[in-house]
Amino acid sequence: MALGARLDIVMLGLSITSSWGNGHATTYRSLVRELVSRGHRVLFLERDKPWYGSNRDIPGPGYGSIELYSSIEDLKSRFGENVRTADFVMVGSYVPEGATVGEWVVDTAKGVTAFYDIDTPVTLSRLKAGKAGYLSAALVPEYDIYLSFTGGPILRTIERELGSPMARPLYCSVDPELYSPEEAEKKWDLGYVGTYCVDRQSALDELMLAPARNLKDGRFVVAGPLYPENISWPGNTDRIDHLPPSEHRAFYNSMRFTMNLTRADMIRAGYSPSVRLFEAAACATPMITDYWRGLDVFFEPGREILVSGSGADTALFLSEMSEAARRRLGERARRRVLDRHTALHRVDELESYIEESYGARAERMAYVKAGELE
Repeated sequence: MALGARLDIVMLGLSITSSWGNGHATTYRSLVRELVSRGHRVLFLERDKPWYGSNRDIPGPGYGSIELYSSIEDLKSRFGENVRTADFVMVGSYVPEGATVGEWVVDTAKGVTAFYDIDTPVTLSRLKAGKAGYLSAALVPEYDIYLSFTGGPILRTIERELGSPMARPLYCSVDPELYSPEEAEKKWDLGYVGTYCVDRQSALDELMLAPARNLKDGRFVVAGPLYPENISWPGNTDRIDHLPPSEHRAFYNSMRFTMNLTRADMIRAGYSPSVRLFEAAACATPMITDYWRGLDVFFEPGREILVSGSGADTALFLSEMSEAARRRLGERARRRVLDRHTALHRVDELESYIEESYGARAERMAYVKAGELE
Protein backbone atom coordinates (compact mmCIF):
# COMPACT_ATOMS: atom_id res chain seq x y z
CA MET A 1 0.00 0.00 0.00
CA ALA A 2 1.44 3.37 -1.04
CA LEU A 3 1.00 5.85 1.75
CA GLY A 4 0.85 8.83 -0.53
CA ALA A 5 -2.82 7.90 -0.58
CA ARG A 6 -5.44 9.21 1.79
CA LEU A 7 -6.32 6.63 4.44
CA ASP A 8 -9.61 5.97 6.19
CA ILE A 9 -8.70 5.55 9.87
CA VAL A 10 -10.88 4.55 12.81
CA MET A 11 -9.59 5.01 16.37
CA LEU A 12 -11.27 3.71 19.51
CA GLY A 13 -9.74 5.29 22.60
CA LEU A 14 -10.45 5.95 26.26
CA SER A 15 -11.22 9.61 25.65
CA ILE A 16 -10.44 12.46 23.32
CA THR A 17 -13.10 14.84 24.63
CA SER A 18 -11.92 14.97 28.25
CA SER A 19 -8.44 15.14 29.76
CA TRP A 20 -9.84 14.85 33.29
CA GLY A 21 -7.74 12.34 35.24
CA ASN A 22 -6.09 10.82 32.16
CA GLY A 23 -3.19 11.46 29.81
CA HIS A 24 -4.82 9.77 26.83
CA ALA A 25 -6.84 12.71 25.52
CA THR A 26 -3.90 15.02 24.77
CA THR A 27 -2.08 12.22 22.94
CA TYR A 28 -5.10 11.41 20.78
CA ARG A 29 -5.81 15.07 20.05
CA SER A 30 -2.35 15.81 18.69
CA LEU A 31 -2.19 12.54 16.76
CA VAL A 32 -5.59 13.01 15.14
CA ARG A 33 -4.83 16.63 14.33
CA GLU A 34 -1.63 15.75 12.46
CA LEU A 35 -3.20 12.79 10.67
CA VAL A 36 -6.00 15.02 9.40
CA SER A 37 -3.53 17.73 8.38
CA ARG A 38 -1.70 15.03 6.37
CA GLY A 39 -4.92 14.39 4.47
CA HIS A 40 -6.17 11.23 6.18
CA ARG A 41 -9.79 10.80 7.25
CA VAL A 42 -10.07 9.99 10.95
CA LEU A 43 -13.11 8.82 12.91
CA PHE A 44 -12.56 8.70 16.67
CA LEU A 45 -14.99 6.59 18.69
CA GLU A 46 -15.34 7.14 22.44
CA ARG A 47 -17.51 5.33 24.96
CA ASP A 48 -19.88 7.84 26.53
CA LYS A 49 -19.06 7.63 30.25
CA PRO A 50 -20.48 9.96 32.95
CA TRP A 51 -17.04 10.72 34.43
CA TYR A 52 -15.80 12.21 31.15
CA GLY A 53 -19.22 13.46 30.07
CA SER A 54 -19.33 15.92 32.95
CA ASN A 55 -15.71 17.02 32.44
CA ARG A 56 -15.32 17.55 28.72
CA ASP A 57 -12.77 20.29 28.07
CA ILE A 58 -12.89 19.87 24.28
CA PRO A 59 -16.26 18.38 23.25
CA GLY A 60 -15.28 18.86 19.60
CA PRO A 61 -11.61 19.52 18.79
CA GLY A 62 -12.44 20.80 15.29
CA TYR A 63 -10.52 18.15 13.34
CA GLY A 64 -11.52 14.65 12.35
CA SER A 65 -14.89 13.18 13.30
CA ILE A 66 -15.75 12.29 16.88
CA GLU A 67 -18.65 10.06 17.83
CA LEU A 68 -19.78 8.79 21.22
CA TYR A 69 -21.33 5.34 21.65
CA SER A 70 -23.32 4.06 24.60
CA SER A 71 -22.62 0.31 24.48
CA ILE A 72 -20.92 -2.37 22.43
CA GLU A 73 -24.23 -3.07 20.71
CA ASP A 74 -24.50 0.62 19.82
CA LEU A 75 -20.91 0.59 18.56
CA LYS A 76 -21.51 -2.41 16.30
CA SER A 77 -24.82 -1.22 14.89
CA ARG A 78 -23.75 2.35 14.11
CA PHE A 79 -20.08 1.97 13.17
CA GLY A 80 -19.66 -1.60 11.95
CA GLU A 81 -19.33 -0.52 8.32
CA ASN A 82 -16.73 2.14 9.21
CA VAL A 83 -14.61 -0.47 10.97
CA ARG A 84 -15.06 -3.05 8.22
CA THR A 85 -13.96 -0.77 5.38
CA ALA A 86 -11.26 1.32 7.11
CA ASP A 87 -7.66 1.07 5.96
CA PHE A 88 -6.49 1.15 9.58
CA VAL A 89 -8.31 0.52 12.86
CA MET A 90 -6.68 1.18 16.22
CA VAL A 91 -7.97 0.27 19.69
CA GLY A 92 -6.38 1.99 22.68
CA SER A 93 -5.66 0.76 26.19
CA TYR A 94 -8.29 1.27 28.89
CA VAL A 95 -11.17 1.35 26.41
CA PRO A 96 -14.19 0.10 28.40
CA GLU A 97 -14.73 -3.59 27.61
CA GLY A 98 -11.75 -3.21 25.32
CA ALA A 99 -11.03 -6.93 24.99
CA THR A 100 -14.53 -7.51 23.63
CA VAL A 101 -14.20 -4.45 21.38
CA GLY A 102 -10.83 -5.70 20.14
CA GLU A 103 -12.14 -9.17 19.31
CA TRP A 104 -14.90 -7.60 17.27
CA VAL A 105 -12.46 -5.26 15.50
CA VAL A 106 -10.00 -7.97 14.42
CA ASP A 107 -12.89 -10.15 13.22
CA THR A 108 -14.54 -7.28 11.33
CA ALA A 109 -11.82 -5.04 9.90
CA LYS A 110 -10.41 -5.74 6.46
CA GLY A 111 -7.58 -3.24 6.92
CA VAL A 112 -4.62 -3.24 9.29
CA THR A 113 -5.51 -3.42 12.99
CA ALA A 114 -3.48 -2.20 15.95
CA PHE A 115 -3.60 -2.04 19.72
CA TYR A 116 -2.21 1.22 21.13
CA ASP A 117 -0.91 0.72 24.64
CA ILE A 118 -0.43 3.96 26.53
CA ASP A 119 0.39 2.00 29.72
CA THR A 120 2.39 -0.99 28.45
CA PRO A 121 4.16 -2.11 31.66
CA VAL A 122 0.87 -1.88 33.56
CA THR A 123 -0.89 -3.86 30.83
CA LEU A 124 1.67 -6.67 30.88
CA SER A 125 1.40 -6.93 34.67
CA ARG A 126 -2.38 -7.08 34.41
CA LEU A 127 -2.25 -9.71 31.66
CA LYS A 128 -0.16 -11.96 33.91
CA ALA A 129 -2.69 -11.48 36.70
CA GLY A 130 -5.65 -11.93 34.35
CA LYS A 131 -6.95 -8.46 35.19
CA ALA A 132 -6.60 -6.52 31.93
CA GLY A 133 -10.21 -6.03 30.89
CA TYR A 134 -9.19 -4.07 27.80
CA LEU A 135 -6.88 -6.78 26.39
CA SER A 136 -6.36 -10.54 26.59
CA ALA A 137 -3.21 -12.55 25.90
CA ALA A 138 -5.08 -14.41 23.15
CA LEU A 139 -5.96 -11.14 21.43
CA VAL A 140 -2.39 -9.80 21.17
CA PRO A 141 -1.39 -12.03 18.18
CA GLU A 142 -4.64 -11.13 16.42
CA TYR A 143 -3.75 -7.45 16.12
CA ASP A 144 -1.44 -6.75 13.18
CA ILE A 145 0.55 -4.19 15.22
CA TYR A 146 1.13 -3.61 18.92
CA LEU A 147 1.91 0.09 19.35
CA SER A 148 3.49 1.02 22.65
CA PHE A 149 4.18 4.15 24.70
CA THR A 150 7.12 2.15 26.11
CA GLY A 151 10.07 1.18 23.94
CA GLY A 152 13.22 -0.83 24.55
CA PRO A 153 13.37 -4.56 25.46
CA ILE A 154 9.68 -4.79 26.36
CA LEU A 155 8.80 -4.74 22.65
CA ARG A 156 10.70 -7.98 22.05
CA THR A 157 8.88 -9.50 25.02
CA ILE A 158 5.56 -8.62 23.39
CA GLU A 159 6.63 -10.32 20.19
CA ARG A 160 8.39 -13.40 21.62
CA GLU A 161 6.23 -14.18 24.63
CA LEU A 162 2.83 -12.82 23.60
CA GLY A 163 3.09 -13.56 19.88
CA SER A 164 2.56 -10.09 18.42
CA PRO A 165 3.50 -10.11 14.73
CA MET A 166 4.89 -6.59 15.07
CA ALA A 167 5.51 -4.54 18.22
CA ARG A 168 6.68 -0.97 17.65
CA PRO A 169 7.15 2.15 19.79
CA LEU A 170 4.75 5.03 19.34
CA TYR A 171 5.78 7.31 22.16
CA CYS A 172 3.80 10.25 23.41
CA SER A 173 4.49 13.55 21.70
CA VAL A 174 3.87 17.27 21.89
CA ASP A 175 2.11 19.79 19.68
CA PRO A 176 4.52 22.75 19.28
CA GLU A 177 1.61 24.98 18.29
CA LEU A 178 0.19 24.51 21.78
CA TYR A 179 3.41 24.34 23.82
CA SER A 180 6.09 27.00 23.44
CA PRO A 181 8.08 29.47 25.55
CA GLU A 182 6.49 32.75 26.59
CA GLU A 183 7.63 35.52 28.86
CA ALA A 184 5.79 35.23 32.15
CA GLU A 185 6.25 35.96 35.82
CA LYS A 186 7.85 33.02 37.60
CA LYS A 187 5.26 32.27 40.30
CA TRP A 188 6.94 29.06 41.45
CA ASP A 189 10.44 27.64 41.76
CA LEU A 190 9.27 24.09 41.11
CA GLY A 191 5.98 22.68 39.86
CA TYR A 192 4.53 19.26 39.21
CA VAL A 193 1.43 18.16 37.31
CA GLY A 194 0.06 14.64 37.61
CA THR A 195 -2.98 12.71 38.80
CA TYR A 196 -2.50 11.15 42.24
CA CYS A 197 -0.90 7.72 42.04
CA VAL A 198 0.00 5.76 45.14
CA ASP A 199 3.29 4.46 43.74
CA ARG A 200 4.41 7.97 42.78
CA GLN A 201 3.55 9.58 46.09
CA SER A 202 6.70 8.54 47.95
CA ALA A 203 8.83 10.07 45.18
CA LEU A 204 6.74 13.25 45.33
CA ASP A 205 7.26 13.39 49.10
CA GLU A 206 11.01 12.81 48.88
CA LEU A 207 12.02 14.68 45.74
CA MET A 208 9.68 17.69 45.97
CA LEU A 209 7.76 18.11 49.20
CA ALA A 210 10.76 17.52 51.48
CA PRO A 211 12.79 20.24 49.71
CA ALA A 212 9.71 22.49 49.88
CA ARG A 213 9.66 22.12 53.66
CA ASN A 214 13.38 22.87 53.91
CA LEU A 215 13.48 25.77 51.46
CA LYS A 216 11.22 28.11 53.40
CA ASP A 217 11.58 30.92 50.87
CA GLY A 218 10.84 28.62 47.92
CA ARG A 219 7.54 28.51 46.07
CA PHE A 220 6.07 25.20 44.90
CA VAL A 221 2.91 23.91 43.22
CA VAL A 222 1.30 20.50 42.64
CA ALA A 223 -1.50 20.24 40.07
CA GLY A 224 -3.71 17.21 39.52
CA PRO A 225 -6.87 15.49 40.82
CA LEU A 226 -7.61 12.65 43.24
CA TYR A 227 -5.09 13.50 45.97
CA PRO A 228 -6.29 12.28 49.39
CA GLU A 229 -7.41 14.87 51.89
CA ASN A 230 -5.00 13.58 54.52
CA ILE A 231 -1.85 14.71 52.67
CA SER A 232 -0.04 17.39 54.66
CA TRP A 233 1.04 19.96 52.10
CA PRO A 234 3.88 22.34 53.01
CA GLY A 235 2.77 25.91 53.60
CA ASN A 236 4.72 27.16 50.58
CA THR A 237 3.12 24.62 48.20
CA ASP A 238 0.05 25.59 46.20
CA ARG A 239 -2.52 23.04 45.05
CA ILE A 240 -4.48 23.04 41.78
CA ASP A 241 -7.06 20.25 41.58
CA HIS A 242 -7.42 20.11 37.82
CA LEU A 243 -5.34 21.82 35.17
CA PRO A 244 -6.91 21.54 31.71
CA PRO A 245 -4.55 21.24 28.73
CA SER A 246 -5.45 24.78 27.64
CA GLU A 247 -3.65 26.04 30.75
CA HIS A 248 -0.56 23.80 30.59
CA ARG A 249 1.60 26.18 28.58
CA ALA A 250 1.01 29.07 30.97
CA PHE A 251 1.61 26.70 33.89
CA TYR A 252 5.01 25.54 32.64
CA ASN A 253 6.07 29.05 31.72
CA SER A 254 5.23 30.24 35.24
CA MET A 255 7.90 28.14 36.99
CA ARG A 256 11.67 28.03 37.11
CA PHE A 257 11.77 24.20 37.01
CA THR A 258 9.26 21.40 36.59
CA MET A 259 9.36 17.99 38.26
CA ASN A 260 8.77 14.68 36.48
CA LEU A 261 7.88 11.58 38.51
CA THR A 262 7.51 8.11 37.03
CA ARG A 263 5.22 5.27 38.07
CA ALA A 264 6.90 2.15 39.47
CA ASP A 265 5.92 -0.09 36.54
CA MET A 266 7.36 2.44 34.10
CA ILE A 267 10.62 2.68 36.04
CA ARG A 268 11.02 -1.10 35.98
CA ALA A 269 10.40 -1.26 32.23
CA GLY A 270 12.37 1.86 31.33
CA TYR A 271 12.06 3.71 28.02
CA SER A 272 8.77 5.28 29.15
CA PRO A 273 8.83 9.05 28.68
CA SER A 274 5.93 11.04 30.04
CA VAL A 275 4.01 13.45 27.83
CA ARG A 276 4.63 16.01 30.60
CA LEU A 277 8.35 15.84 29.83
CA PHE A 278 7.78 16.73 26.19
CA GLU A 279 5.27 19.46 27.03
CA ALA A 280 7.61 21.13 29.53
CA ALA A 281 10.59 20.80 27.20
CA ALA A 282 8.65 22.40 24.34
CA CYS A 283 8.08 25.36 26.66
CA ALA A 284 11.84 25.44 27.41
CA THR A 285 11.05 24.87 31.08
CA PRO A 286 14.03 23.12 32.74
CA MET A 287 13.15 19.63 33.98
CA ILE A 288 14.11 17.67 37.08
CA THR A 289 13.27 13.95 36.94
CA ASP A 290 13.68 10.70 38.78
CA TYR A 291 15.90 8.20 36.97
CA TRP A 292 14.71 5.42 34.69
CA ARG A 293 16.51 3.21 32.19
CA GLY A 294 16.44 4.66 28.69
CA LEU A 295 16.13 8.27 29.84
CA ASP A 296 19.24 9.17 27.83
CA VAL A 297 17.50 8.03 24.63
CA PHE A 298 15.20 11.04 24.99
CA PHE A 299 17.26 13.66 26.88
CA GLU A 300 20.91 13.97 27.81
CA PRO A 301 21.20 14.04 31.62
CA GLY A 302 23.05 17.08 32.91
CA ARG A 303 22.77 18.89 29.60
CA GLU A 304 19.08 18.70 28.69
CA ILE A 305 17.55 17.37 31.89
CA LEU A 306 18.50 17.08 35.57
CA VAL A 307 18.24 13.78 37.46
CA SER A 308 17.38 13.89 41.15
CA GLY A 309 17.96 10.95 43.46
CA SER A 310 17.09 12.75 46.67
CA GLY A 311 15.54 15.84 48.16
CA ALA A 312 19.04 17.21 48.62
CA ASP A 313 19.67 16.92 44.86
CA THR A 314 16.47 18.81 44.11
CA ALA A 315 17.31 21.54 46.63
CA LEU A 316 20.79 21.90 45.14
CA PHE A 317 19.43 22.37 41.63
CA LEU A 318 16.94 24.98 42.81
CA SER A 319 19.39 26.97 44.88
CA GLU A 320 22.72 26.66 43.06
CA MET A 321 22.04 26.74 39.31
CA SER A 322 22.55 30.15 37.74
CA GLU A 323 19.82 31.76 35.69
CA ALA A 324 21.92 31.54 32.52
CA ALA A 325 22.59 27.82 33.04
CA ARG A 326 18.91 27.23 33.81
CA ARG A 327 17.85 28.87 30.55
CA ARG A 328 20.44 26.93 28.52
CA LEU A 329 19.17 23.66 29.97
CA GLY A 330 15.62 24.47 28.92
CA GLU A 331 16.58 25.59 25.43
CA ARG A 332 18.59 22.44 24.75
CA ALA A 333 15.65 20.27 25.80
CA ARG A 334 13.32 22.28 23.58
CA ARG A 335 15.56 21.74 20.56
CA ARG A 336 15.65 17.99 21.21
CA VAL A 337 11.85 17.75 21.41
CA LEU A 338 11.24 19.81 18.28
CA ASP A 339 13.74 17.65 16.38
CA ARG A 340 12.33 14.26 17.42
CA HIS A 341 9.17 14.23 19.51
CA THR A 342 6.38 16.26 17.94
CA ALA A 343 3.05 14.78 16.86
CA LEU A 344 4.26 15.16 13.27
CA HIS A 345 7.13 12.78 14.00
CA ARG A 346 4.65 10.28 15.45
CA VAL A 347 2.48 10.43 12.33
CA ASP A 348 5.57 9.73 10.21
CA GLU A 349 6.26 6.69 12.37
CA LEU A 350 2.67 5.50 12.38
CA GLU A 351 2.43 5.72 8.59
CA SER A 352 5.64 3.71 8.24
CA TYR A 353 4.28 1.00 10.56
CA ILE A 354 1.00 0.76 8.64
CA GLU A 355 2.94 0.47 5.39
CA GLU A 356 5.22 -2.16 6.91
CA SER A 357 2.23 -4.17 8.06
CA TYR A 358 0.57 -4.03 4.65
CA GLY A 359 3.87 -5.15 3.12
CA ALA A 360 4.10 -8.10 5.50
CA ARG A 361 0.52 -9.03 4.69
CA ALA A 362 1.28 -8.95 0.95
CA GLU A 363 4.32 -11.19 1.49
CA ARG A 364 2.23 -13.70 3.42
CA MET A 365 -0.40 -13.76 0.68
CA ALA A 366 2.26 -14.26 -2.00
CA TYR A 367 3.76 -17.11 0.05
CA VAL A 368 0.37 -18.78 0.41
CA LYS A 369 -0.39 -18.43 -3.29
CA ALA A 370 3.03 -19.83 -4.24
CA GLY A 371 2.38 -22.83 -1.99
CA GLU A 372 -1.01 -23.39 -3.61
CA LEU A 373 0.56 -23.41 -7.08
CA GLU A 374 3.17 -26.01 -6.19
